Amino acid sequence: MIKKFLTQNWLLVLILILGTFLRFYRLGDYMEFLGDQGRDVLVIRNFFKHKDLFFIGPQTSIGNMYLGPYFYYLIAPSLLLANFNPVGPAAFIALLSLATIVLVYFVGQKWFSRPVGLIAAFLFAISPVVIKYSNFIWNPNVMPLFSLLFIYFFFEAIIQQKYKYFIYASLSFVMVINSHYLGLALLPFPGLYWLFYLYRHLKTKSKQLKPFLTNSLIAILVFILSLTPQVLFDLKHNGQNIKALINFFTYRETTVSIKPYKAIPELPAIFNQVNTDLLAAQNQTFGIIISLALAVLIGFYLLSKNTKKTYFWVIFGWYLFGLSALALYKQHIYAHYFAFLFPAVFILIAILIHLFKYIGIPLFILITIISLINNPFKNQPQNQLVHAQNIATSINNHLDPSDGQYNVVLLASYNDFKALAPRYFLKSDNLLSPEKYQEADTLFIVIDDPNKWPDGINSDIWEIKVFESQNKVDEFITSDGVKVVKLQKIKNN
Repeated sequence: MIKKFLTQNWLLVLILILGTFLRFYRLGDYMEFLGDQGRDVLVIRNFFKHKDLFFIGPQTSIGNMYLGPYFYYLIAPSLLLANFNPVGPAAFIALLSLATIVLVYFVGQKWFSRPVGLIAAFLFAISPVVIKYSNFIWNPNVMPLFSLLFIYFFFEAIIQQKYKYFIYASLSFVMVINSHYLGLALLPFPGLYWLFYLYRHLKTKSKQLKPFLTNSLIAILVFILSLTPQVLFDLKHNGQNIKALINFFTYRETTVSIKPYKAIPELPAIFNQVNTDLLAAQNQTFGIIISLALAVLIGFYLLSKNTKKTYFWVIFGWYLFGLSALALYKQHIYAHYFAFLFPAVFILIAILIHLFKYIGIPLFILITIISLINNPFKNQPQNQLVHAQNIATSINNHLDPSDGQYNVVLLASYNDFKALAPRYFLKSDNLLSPEKYQEADTLFIVIDDPNKWPDGINSDIWEIKVFESQNKVDEFITSDGVKVVKLQKIKNN
């Protein structure tokens, strides 16, 4: 059986081997481990070791909102199995990325053809930006998998009348918005499809109306029930999350526009950015070339005799509505913001490459060469995990029983003032939480980026300013060459 599978799927196996290498090679050295990652593993470790149950997930960068807790629940077992080594969850994220490669192939070959599935899976496997968001702990990194699952289950339910799939689509969407609230951009296009089929069932008095509505209502109920942890959190915290969400959409001057026509002028730039990031390894020149080629191929398709193929419109609608949603967002667009579009981009380009070979084959070769040349290993690893461990080790070695309760502040280029990355490896005895800098007897100030923070201990940072009546006790250098200053409060006799 295994031999038969390998014989029939040897190309997919090779793609998976390549994808595995690109995601797991020196994982502990290349993985990102900064403030967000330190925060996540701290939350999960506290749950296991101190029974500190969490009802919310990571905080969003804009709007003071919190995501749901299911990303933490998803990665928690991998941290436990790795004996609380952060490499464990990072490896789990990489495995989910490999699962996404398989799913991209599966959807591509089922909805279109085997070559489309293979092309899409291969380009997804080697894309440097996709790889970048495939091997470290971060909530947006799981969005491509669950976005594709949502689209697959929803449209299989609609088109193939497998209405129980609505429930699976709902569960997938729960994970999407627990990854990032921009996943809400997935809803308008499927929503229009759902309304159209509801109208058609009503008009024809179809026997499918009852299972269609019944399973739709169950799916909605599943989604509502998934909000239970966040509702409990808001009940305890005076509606903090829902107020922030309302403010985000009410005061839209600097966040998002709700006028669809405002997206039109921005679409070309967003179209080019998405293609440049995912297909051109963020090379601006090649990005423009690929975007122009893709626009031409889309034009060819729309003028061809293939426009009646339903599943093409599923992928193209997903792609177009996603670009439109991004065009309505008024802030800078980072690559992880459109993680919900990753699979759509590669399946769409694979369809067009396979259909229009004269342009498609040179385009496929160009994307492949650019992606492989710019693979993540062309740069030396930053060893962020080891760096955080080394900072923590140096501080641990300079702790003294007379220090009392202590805290740590990190002056780094990535503004992790609460030192969440090294905090994970600090001795927990007498270590205060990040909210209690005023109560500390001793403060360690880690000057990780002296170019950005030339004033060092005199920097105008809240975590330092609240530590009043300070006296420099010690100054030392970590094994990475980072300067650390140890301060103690002057005790009045």
